[in-house]
Amino acid sequence: MIKEITVQELKEKIDNNEDFQLIDVRETFEYEASNLNGLNIPLGGILIESDQVAQDKPVIIHCRSGKRSAAAVMQLEQQFGFSNLYNLEGGILAWKEAFDPNMPVY
Repeated sequence: MIKEITVQELKEKIDNNEDFQLIDVRETFEYEASNLNGLNIPLGGILIESDQVAQDKPVIIHCRSGKRSAAAVMQLEQQFGFSNLYNLEGGILAWKEAFDPNMPVY
């Protein structure tokens, strides 16, 4: 079972300047339309780019709705044994709904 974090919990971490890594696994064109300032590693490249995923602090992975990021978390945990990964529940759509209704989301 993968660990999840809500957009409210993510916003608290950002507001409190907590030390964590945010990774956006959407495609580059989606990231360019709107993003939460995370590192963009599209899902198709997540295993190849796994060396860019922090192992020494919490890593929150998100996509549009939470499906691709859940897949990324599972792949990284299974292939490399990561234990510090969290899926953003509802993805950027949940963020938009909660905090930024004018955010353009592809």
